[in-house]
Amino acid sequence: MNERLAADAGLEVDPITVEIVRNGVLAVTEEMKTNLMRTAYNMIIYEALDFTVGLFTATGETVSIGLGLPMFIRGMSETIKAKIRHFETRGGINPGDILVTNDAYVTGSHLNHVTFTMPIFHGGELVAFTCCMAHWIDIGGSIGTVTTDIYSEGLQIPILKYQNAGVVSQDLLDIIAMNVRLPDLGLGDLRAQVTAVTTGERRFLELLNRYGRDAVTQSIRVIMDHTEAAARANTLSIPDGVYEAESFMDDDGIEIGKRIPIRVRVEVAGDQMTIDLSDVSRQVRGYYNSGITTGYACAQVAYKCLTTPTDYPVNDGSFRSLNVIMPAGTVISAQRPAPMRWWMTFPMTVVDTIFKALASAIPDRVIAGHHADLVTSTLHGVSPTDGRFYIAAIGPVGGGWGAKSSEDGVSVTVCINDGDTHNSPTEQVESKYPVMIEKYELRRDSGGPGRQRGGLGAEIVIQALAPLSVNSTIERSHCLPWGLHGGHEGAGNAIALRTGKVWDENMPNAKIASHRLKAGEAYRVSSGGGGGFGDPRERPVADVIHDVAEGYVSVEAAARAYGVAIDPASGQADEARTRALRAAPT
Repeated sequence: MNERLAADAGLEVDPITVEIVRNGVLAVTEEMKTNLMRTAYNMIIYEALDFTVGLFTATGETVSIGLGLPMFIRGMSETIKAKIRHFETRGGINPGDILVTNDAYVTGSHLNHVTFTMPIFHGGELVAFTCCMAHWIDIGGSIGTVTTDIYSEGLQIPILKYQNAGVVSQDLLDIIAMNVRLPDLGLGDLRAQVTAVTTGERRFLELLNRYGRDAVTQSIRVIMDHTEAAARANTLSIPDGVYEAESFMDDDGIEIGKRIPIRVRVEVAGDQMTIDLSDVSRQVRGYYNSGITTGYACAQVAYKCLTTPTDYPVNDGSFRSLNVIMPAGTVISAQRPAPMRWWMTFPMTVVDTIFKALASAIPDRVIAGHHADLVTSTLHGVSPTDGRFYIAAIGPVGGGWGAKSSEDGVSVTVCINDGDTHNSPTEQVESKYPVMIEKYELRRDSGGPGRQRGGLGAEIVIQALAPLSVNSTIERSHCLPWGLHGGHEGAGNAIALRTGKVWDENMPNAKIASHRLKAGEAYRVSSGGGGGFGDPRERPVADVIHDVAEGYVSVEAAARAYGVAIDPASGQADEARTRALRAAPT
């Protein structure tokens, strides 16, 4: 069979083989995901799905990504390219190698994202790479403090060979084990990532052996060309022009209340789009910076949503018609030694702002602003059951997404940065840590009013069953998710603390550092809603009645925002009062 495949190597690949390979590379990355989740030690990987796996060409181009985090569309590819450059003068990359780094300025994210890469050799030739980025719950940095440089954020692993020609570096393992608080968990997740990349190597080699290297590589080129053609065709459907928008973040956690501007410029010319991020804020002192690969990913995530949202596998063909202008030194292209611990927060508002810029050009293909935050809190303390130190993440808590021109925003859904990540199950959290979830419910009136209503956020109350410390890095409390075309803002993200039976609602923002809770005390996290789309007084009365009946909208908000007077007893609209409310000037 191999002889026949070799004889056919000069032939153009047929469409059936292309589709087999398309599904084959998807299957490779899906199995990588499955094996990572089955073998990981921490909930943030196997429940929240805070990871991404991928298959890449021998030069580092994306072939297929098993999405956890959409924002790593660019990060893993650029990390592989950096590893290729690094080892060009250091003995090269050889069969049996596994490369590792968590360099925040290479990956674009924080040190908790450790990235393993394995080369794939076929017939002695390097043909591809597998890669796995996953979140380690602890990387040895400070907990509950506002970091101001990368050095205080944990162990930095430069580009190294974790495994050299099949031999694991025990020295590197020893360094990692000594520098993380929970080495059993950290090294367990390390082994799970190795399982993921070796799974990818094995399955891709099976694909090559079955269909032939030339047929597979030609099919990948065809798949990328198809994706490029789709992206260009959809870009042509956007009117040529220059579009701009601005939004803001609350602050950087140090200069409280000092707004941070996010300005974008989008130019469409034929089948090309240029996204200029030059006027995004300069890097900040607080830990909300991210690296330049994430800056590029902001543009790529927005562009894919607009042009090839349903094309799979995710590959680099989608972005050949996109140009990104990205100077160094901004909050999404930060330079050493800027802190990067909460790298993911500002980029997702950049994506939203790109949609906002294009709202006048393609109103049917953009959404209003969404809650744009992980809405995650972290706990640490000593377990009263076994005396061990623990670190726990509560969240991500899904929030409201912005409405579209044709439909309401979705509710309690994880933000765009994290894509496929999940809300953490209450039962898992309560079984592992000394907390009790008192309630977890939809947040009434959090969705922005509009002809199409913004999605709702959630409220979750966490009670400490033993003394512990809570930390929150939540953003977008004051800079609310905007509406479009007359739609109103959604509610912001929020946090509150309870001492005894009294709630402290007067937080300057939703950021708290190492606040100590006694047993019986609690805190409440509220995720924001999405912005509305269109004039809320144009929303059908029947839809408002339904929203009130379901508890999404209060009777008061129905009258105030939608101009619909509803009798609380009957749940029906008073037609005369509704006509008067809707006729009144706004």
